[in-house]
Amino acid sequence: MFDGLKNKLKNIQQKFGHSITEAAGPEVVAESPGEPVKTAPESVPEEKPIREGAVRVPEVVPEPPAPEVGKTPESFISRVRSLVIERELVISEKDIEEPLTELQMVLLENDVALDVSDAILAYMKEELVGSHRKIGTSVDNVVALALRRSLLRVLGEGFDLVTYIRNHERPVRILVTGVNGTGKTTSIAKMGHYLRENGFSVVLGAGDTFRAGAIDQIDEHARRLGIKVIQHKEGSDPAAVLFDTVEYAKGHGIDVVLADTAGRFHNRKNLMNQLEKIRRVMKPDLIVYVDEAVAGNDAVVRARDFNDLVGTDAVMLTKADMDPRGGAAISIAQSIGKPIVFLGTGQGYDDIVPFRPAAVVDELLGAEA
Repeated sequence: MFDGLKNKLKNIQQKFGHSITEAAGPEVVAESPGEPVKTAPESVPEEKPIREGAVRVPEVVPEPPAPEVGKTPESFISRVRSLVIERELVISEKDIEEPLTELQMVLLENDVALDVSDAILAYMKEELVGSHRKIGTSVDNVVALALRRSLLRVLGEGFDLVTYIRNHERPVRILVTGVNGTGKTTSIAKMGHYLRENGFSVVLGAGDTFRAGAIDQIDEHARRLGIKVIQHKEGSDPAAVLFDTVEYAKGHGIDVVLADTAGRFHNRKNLMNQLEKIRRVMKPDLIVYVDEAVAGNDAVVRARDFNDLVGTDAVMLTKADMDPRGGAAISIAQSIGKPIVFLGTGQGYDDIVPFRPAAVVDELLGAEA
């Protein structure tokens, strides 16, 4: 998943490391704690071997302070050792200017929204520029940690639907919206299966009465999964269907209502008005917007429009397994201020993954980052 972006980020991390290492210079590596420090003026410091991954900087050896009256020689030596060990490298913006530019190009080429790529670069500067790094710290680790923290900040905290349901009054009413053809109805079936696997009872509402065959599609999913579905005839008022679904859930002690809706574009005024009516009647606890990960920046734009017009509480991205770029997954949470709840990763009912930002970053940078 996101293999193309993963490989490019690996190269970018290396370029950051090279830039910082070159800026540091080759003259010296910090001494580790416990190494003896020569204090006599005539002594010449023994050159230490260069440890792999360590940063070299021009050595500035402080003039040893004179022993203070009443202080023991051991105290004096300890103070000198501390001054040498605590030498630091201060990273400047100039040191990372070139790799920052390349990072932005990589992000934009992989469909990361411009405002989100700008945010990632700003976070990288915040993490690295002006920071004091102990000499001898692995540059690779410094860069990987900065990039990891920056990506986590744009990905947000995610959304744990199971915990939400456990802590919420039942039935939890989830309204699922999205663009036609993005796998919305199949995603509802996957969510129903996932919730059943986690111990919740579920009822489906066939609220897509607009598209020919939509009712038959959700009915077939429900039959295969053994889940009850509430439906009216094609062309019925979807708000009435979903009202009946909620009433059924209340009367039968069902934990979760998953409500399907007609796929729609934000510029289809009649469908958007219909969705607003559904909201007033159903009173959903959560609105989940579904789109394709492979749509990249288009998915981000549509999610932003849907959120502005009807509201969104969480997002599910389908076809994440087919997306080498990852732009939508990285961008949506930052762009609309709403978390991703699931990724769809295949055709089976089990092919649904709760979105965990830390796991996604591990996938992109490597678990050791």
